[in-house]
Amino acid sequence: MRKMLPLPLMLVLVLSACGAPGAEKGEIARAETITYQSGKGPVEVPANPQRVVVLSTFAGNVLALDVNIVGVDSWSKMNPRFEELKDVEVVTDDNLEKIIELNPDLIIGLSNTKNVDKLKQIAPTVTFTYGKLDYLSQHLEIGKLLNKEEEAKKWIEQFKAEARQAGKDIKAKIGEDATVSVIENYDKQLYVFGDNWARGTEILYQEMKLNMPEKVKKMALKSGYYAISPEVLSDFAGDYVIFSKNADGDTSFQETETYQNIPAVKNNRVFEANAKEFYFNDPISLEYQLDFIKKALLNK
Repeated sequence: MRKMLPLPLMLVLVLSACGAPGAEKGEIARAETITYQSGKGPVEVPANPQRVVVLSTFAGNVLALDVNIVGVDSWSKMNPRFEELKDVEVVTDDNLEKIIELNPDLIIGLSNTKNVDKLKQIAPTVTFTYGKLDYLSQHLEIGKLLNKEEEAKKWIEQFKAEARQAGKDIKAKIGEDATVSVIENYDKQLYVFGDNWARGTEILYQEMKLNMPEKVKKMALKSGYYAISPEVLSDFAGDYVIFSKNADGDTSFQETETYQNIPAVKNNRVFEANAKEFYFNDPISLEYQLDFIKKALLNK
């Protein structure tokens, strides 16, 4: 195993190389910066970031704004929708050596990201608290951070208009009182979701104003998600069900008589999606989820 150099020495070597007279064209230019007002105070960040490391959750937001990613978390890497990440390095907040080698000019993570003080020595580092902002405000903040606020605003306006119109069309087709639930299997556990935990929930409940089953509303609305056993799924299943399916997880419950007797199952109103494409609520994921929902509930 290769020995890791002490962090201060590695930083000196990396930064010296970037500032060397012979540095190649395209190396990080740190001269042009903007001040981003983060939740923890102002942060000086590149005005035009070229090499971003995303440690969790926000890769799709960055990609949607046409900003280059050089390091990403493993969950984002697994998403088939993020084709641009095919050759991007997987990193964690413990991979300081690898992150240094990637020579980032900006690092984005969550509030629970480890080693933030050390990451800040490598590049400007901004963290967000998951769920503190609603999903569209979060994209707008990423836009501000990347100096692409107007692009983010434009996308938000267009997306809301399209989702709300689709919601009206869906209600006209399935009825004002029809309920929709979102379920997901992970490992050997089954979950239902509220209105703000990705997997299309923001679209269905916030934008389209579709109805959540009462049991889901009671148990999952506040926390965002709720673990259930397959035996009680019928209590949480709506008239229509979006099933965010992990094919490598336990799906044996689908073979049971209990599952087969759920009205949504008997009426062919369960629509299976690839969970890896449904985990996030960035623009790339949201556009795919919206198309999926429209096809499922409008037969388009």
